[in-house]
Amino acid sequence: MTETGIICTSGRDNGNHMLITTNCGAEIIDISTIIRIEALSNYSKLFFVNGKTLVVAKVLRWFEEGLSAEIFIRTHRTHLVNKQFIHAYRHGNGAQVKLVNGESINVSKRKKKFLLQSLCALTV
Repeated sequence: MTETGIICTSGRDNGNHMLITTNCGAEIIDISTIIRIEALSNYSKLFFVNGKTLVVAKVLRWFEEGLSAEIFIRTHRTHLVNKQFIHAYRHGNGAQVKLVNGESINVSKRKKKFLLQSLCALTV
């Protein structure tokens, strides 16, 4: 029995898919359908465009190192967000990004500057 989590990235569609093992088997996931990934202690919860979620036994840093920084950005110690799904940025003491699905995700003070630079690069 294999550990729950990603076991490889496929070459199909230029590496836009990954194979994730679950307690029921394995699923091929299209990376572009992941809206965000949330840290849950030693697990991570993936949120998809279709509203489904998937919990895997991998820490958030593992995803951060494995997924493209051009697509995903770490906004907080608990969240990795797909930049394509960021709808708005709200600044102030409690900075947040608003996603296209209506969710608001906190942005840490340390990640704020990098996030803004990254979002500006998207518009160029």
